[in-house]
Amino acid sequence: MIKDRGMMKWQGMMLTEHVAMLKEYNLEMKKEPKPELDEWDYDAIQHTLDAAIKSKADTKIKRWKEGEFIYNRGTIESVDLQRRVIELEDPFYLLQLKLDEIVDVTIMD
Repeated sequence: MIKDRGMMKWQGMMLTEHVAMLKEYNLEMKKEPKPELDEWDYDAIQHTLDAAIKSKADTKIKRWKEGEFIYNRGTIESVDLQRRVIELEDPFYLLQLKLDEIVDVTIMD
């Protein structure tokens, strides 16, 4: 079996600027594009949020932030339309989620 050093033998030929650019490029390629929601999607999110608030049901919220999807699960405590924030309580703490980041809402119960 051939024991090779891999990239170590070529690393001396690469400038630190090149390595930094390659890392930045890889991070940029991993980012997800923000989904474009239409009026129907916003309406469905609003109806699901209303039902979750009224029933105090366990809810899963999917958010898009800085190129990645984030999932939060808990019960919705309140909605502040002036600040455009939802307060979601999970077993550990109270989260404040921005309405503009929300992509999907699902009632788990």
